[in-house]
Amino acid sequence: MNKNFYLLVIVIAAIGLMNACKHLPPESGFNGTTVSGANNGVCFETDILPLFQSNCAKSGCHDAASHQGEYILDSYSNIIKKGLVPGNATGSKIYKVLFETGNNKMPAPPNPDLTAPQKILIGQWINEGARNTIGCGVSCDSNQFKYAANISVIMSTYCTGCHAGSIPSGNILLNNYANVKIQANNGRLVGAVSHAAGYSAMPKNANKLSECQIAQIRKWVVAGALNN
Repeated sequence: MNKNFYLLVIVIAAIGLMNACKHLPPESGFNGTTVSGANNGVCFETDILPLFQSNCAKSGCHDAASHQGEYILDSYSNIIKKGLVPGNATGSKIYKVLFETGNNKMPAPPNPDLTAPQKILIGQWINEGARNTIGCGVSCDSNQFKYAANISVIMSTYCTGCHAGSIPSGNILLNNYANVKIQANNGRLVGAVSHAAGYSAMPKNANKLSECQIAQIRKWVVAGALNN
């Protein structure tokens, strides 16, 4: 075989290698694959799923029974079915409705609005490819249990979607320190999150809080449920 033949083989191989290394847009590689372990982005399991379960997957809204607008937002597989363009938050209806007004806004009135940081987090997750990342983004120290830094964060992530606004679930508000302290003092807070007998297990229709998060709440209550 002559030199020209070998040169042709090398060129073909080089072209194939370059094609294999091309970076596809986020949506091109989106297949719903679960990604385990720590990562540098937003963690779906701990950062995003609780927001959807607390604020959206509620009775009369987007749980499996109600599925308003044919949206069910209680799990990863359901969240990605429609209205979401991985890699493009501003092109995703699920994201855009967070900034609408009136009846077009989600969560719909009289449900409480998501906070600005929560909206940013959802947008970031979508722009990163809307991956089903699990076992990541977990940072919990049971010896840290101050209200502002720890307890209020748990409440806003897992609880206020149901327990805030003008019609809170069970007529229980958890939207500020004074209201959380009421539930701490009467024993309902620890009883509900620890799934103790005789209490309604919380968060409702969602994963139980981690043992570390439950320990933080319990220690905060035992220490006097301080506004610290």
